[in-house]
Amino acid sequence: MQLSLEHVGKTVGPEVHLYPQSLTLAPGVVTVLLGATQAGKTSLMRLMAGLDVASTGRVLVDGVDVTRHSVRQRNVAMVYQQFVNYPSMTVARNIASPMRLRGDRDVDQRVRELAERLHIHMFLDRLPAELSGGQQQRVALARALAKQAPLMLLDEPLVNLDYKLREELREELTQLFATGESTVVYATTEPGEALLLGGYTAVMDAGELLQYGPTAEVFHAPKNIRVACAFSDPPMNLIGVTAVAGGVQVPGGAVWPLALPPAAPAALTLGLRAGGLRMAQRPGDVAIHGRVELAEIAGSDTFVHVHADVGELVAQLTGVHNCAIGEAITLYLSPASLFVFDAAGPLLLAPARNGKAH
Repeated sequence: MQLSLEHVGKTVGPEVHLYPQSLTLAPGVVTVLLGATQAGKTSLMRLMAGLDVASTGRVLVDGVDVTRHSVRQRNVAMVYQQFVNYPSMTVARNIASPMRLRGDRDVDQRVRELAERLHIHMFLDRLPAELSGGQQQRVALARALAKQAPLMLLDEPLVNLDYKLREELREELTQLFATGESTVVYATTEPGEALLLGGYTAVMDAGELLQYGPTAEVFHAPKNIRVACAFSDPPMNLIGVTAVAGGVQVPGGAVWPLALPPAAPAALTLGLRAGGLRMAQRPGDVAIHGRVELAEIAGSDTFVHVHADVGELVAQLTGVHNCAIGEAITLYLSPASLFVFDAAGPLLLAPARNGKAH
């Protein structure tokens, strides 16, 4: 199916939940709604599902206006952060319920296959109340997948799971979604999850749709600073600079070599993802001197917060680094890894990708 939103907006009293926005989903492809809490992701999904009615604009399914069709009139599967299961049914019966309504054959086999993929096959004879929250969430997810609806809406479905299981299920879901049987809309606050799922990404912030396109393109060429910050974890480092001959002058007076667009204004903002900073120097690098404010070890990476002349920075360093608070530190970056934004926000230049600059 093809779902299209035409100038859809939502207000509740004086509050704007969604500003008017248009979006046509690629059929049979995963579309990720990426944004922080209260960006408008759930509000948009509720309009897609028919749980709420848009205040402005239209919702079209295969060209038919369904704006005022209720959720019962639409063939939609939806999973929320807060799972919903049938409490009096076993896990097996919960998963099987949409298949039996369709009159499917080999229901038991299909139930077991889904349960194994979601790591709940050992709980098939239990009631939902006998399971943990994360296990119940997986039951709800399995039932939604079993429905095989043409539109599947998943609102942060893995948020209640532990880190290891979340990583495993992301890979399983990517394979399940690759069949193209459903148009999938997947809401998340995590840029890494959007990159893993691939497909298309719609970046949202404060009720606005900021950018929509193939996930890799949005990541490598964010249209403005707001998109770049939303699609970076931790948020992109930003440095206010001035255009000068041969490059840009950064706070502290140093000039970094950079080939700017011909029409670049004098006031610019440089963007650098945390992974673009290193402690080891490479040919062509520029140096940043500062002091450590905080060092956080997360898995196999260390996130070092640095107070430097150019501003406050966060570096994502591979490996475990024991950096003491207040310790002097020198970080290096390649000017080729910098994003260049107009100081007002729009992207002027993105780092070269596959040999081509954006």
